[in-house]
Amino acid sequence: MSINRAYRGRRFRTPEYNNFIHQMMILLPATIDYPDPKNIKVAVQFGYSSKLSDVDNGIKSFLDCLTKKYHIDDRYINELHLFKSIVPKGEEYIRFKIY
Repeated sequence: MSINRAYRGRRFRTPEYNNFIHQMMILLPATIDYPDPKNIKVAVQFGYSSKLSDVDNGIKSFLDCLTKKYHIDDRYINELHLFKSIVPKGEEYIRFKIY
């Protein structure tokens, strides 16, 4: 089921989410290369400080940032690999590769 079908009505971004997007736009590399814009594969590793975090907690917001920054059409993301690590508080991270 799509996220659009999972909720009723409009969803609004929180100030925290807007701040996340702003920070990601600054932190992401200016450009990236990927060979085929219609066959995109993405690998993402999240370093979470909470053992309770699901591996997919951050993927939607992170993919939204990638599509915004690099003008990727996410309907062409055909493969997605997710990994998580547990790290000390304050050492959280996101690593990714697009290929």
